[in-house]
Amino acid sequence: MTETPSPALWRLVDEDNATSLTLIVETPNGPHLRRIPPALPLPAHVEHGTAAEEAAHTAAATWGLPDFVFQQVGNAAKGSGSREQGDRILIAGHRGAMVQVKARTIAPKADALEANWIQKVAAKAMSQAKGSVRQLRMLPADMVNGRGRVLHVGGNDYEWVSVFLLDHPGVPEGITATWQPTGMPSIALTRRDWDFLFNQLRSTTAVLDYLFRAAKEPAVPLGEEPVRYYELAAADADTPPGDIDTGLVGEDGVLYSVPQLPQAPAGDDGTRAHLMIRFMLEDIALSPLADPLTEANRHTVLGDLDRLPVAARAEWGRLLLDMLDDVPKVPTEHTKWRFRRQLDADGTRQLIVGAATRFDNTIRTAFTSYVQLRHHEVTSRTGKAEGSSALGILLTPRHDGLRPWDTSTVRVHGDLDLPEEDLRIYRTLWNRTAEDGSPVTQD
Repeated sequence: MTETPSPALWRLVDEDNATSLTLIVETPNGPHLRRIPPALPLPAHVEHGTAAEEAAHTAAATWGLPDFVFQQVGNAAKGSGSREQGDRILIAGHRGAMVQVKARTIAPKADALEANWIQKVAAKAMSQAKGSVRQLRMLPADMVNGRGRVLHVGGNDYEWVSVFLLDHPGVPEGITATWQPTGMPSIALTRRDWDFLFNQLRSTTAVLDYLFRAAKEPAVPLGEEPVRYYELAAADADTPPGDIDTGLVGEDGVLYSVPQLPQAPAGDDGTRAHLMIRFMLEDIALSPLADPLTEANRHTVLGDLDRLPVAARAEWGRLLLDMLDDVPKVPTEHTKWRFRRQLDADGTRQLIVGAATRFDNTIRTAFTSYVQLRHHEVTSRTGKAEGSSALGILLTPRHDGLRPWDTSTVRVHGDLDLPEEDLRIYRTLWNRTAEDGSPVTQD
């Protein structure tokens, strides 16, 4: 057993298997053993390079979300030829990753020769990623996601990180990939690193945030990304919560702080509560779109929900399950509401998840008014209406046996310019208090 730079992290060394990686992480709940498995197996009967690309796509779509993994429809024109826009592209929220997958398709040679080959393909991958982003900025292109849906992507709408993703049966120990600066954050990973990040976080947004964060750090040897992850996670665990005006969400607002990088894998609490957020994402992804909504609108909503911190998802899941169990317990013709709200630290993004006894046009109209009112209240205090948004998701129980609940969404942004009479009605409806002085609608 050898010690890494952090006293909270140990690495078990298997002298019989140089490719194995097992870490022991000291957490507030005691030591945690984390075995980092090999990368997903390559698809059979597919050319090696293509198989590596498909395996990387599968990891991102399975543990992340298919809606955030893209390829270009065809090739981008460039003079008399064409340019492939990256092997795979991640896009969620305002961030994107241009991913170039490179596979060692022949038997590895001596370590020195392998090191030279890795440096060569790393430089090529980063150059290709830089060119692909530059091309997208000059000429937006249609991208198809993992569900076969098309999104028109303009490179200037996102901030980018370039990723060199290496598929190699045995990277020589201690090899750190290098390349010429690309003018954007850049990072090199093995496919095992890539799979680890998606399996650990189960969120494309969280993986993108990690890639941007790690790209600012000194490079680590290929295959050592899980070690760096836990170093950063240990630092997060020791970081005190930031300051935020909890009054922005009402008198009973509570500062809720979780580490950006959880030490335990997502869903490691032994329950399926964390899957509630994935179920909701799937509901939104699979719902038919009503005019005038577009796939771009759907992608925005999915990105807003996927911003929910990974370390908070199990607690949210338990609460949402409790809400769904609770709201039907009222007399016939009565309606019970429960809500959970979250406001990002910068005060510009609000997530509102509610549950109601049933779903009909009256409930939909009432929920829309709730989301509009809460957005108006926050932006009136922050003065940041132009850059602010609120996503509302309403869960309503079903009793027909086809599915346990329906999922409905409302998203608003910017200055809503609500008439004063509408605001008066909304406040009368939603800002009442119970006899003990607590809000009747807020959980």
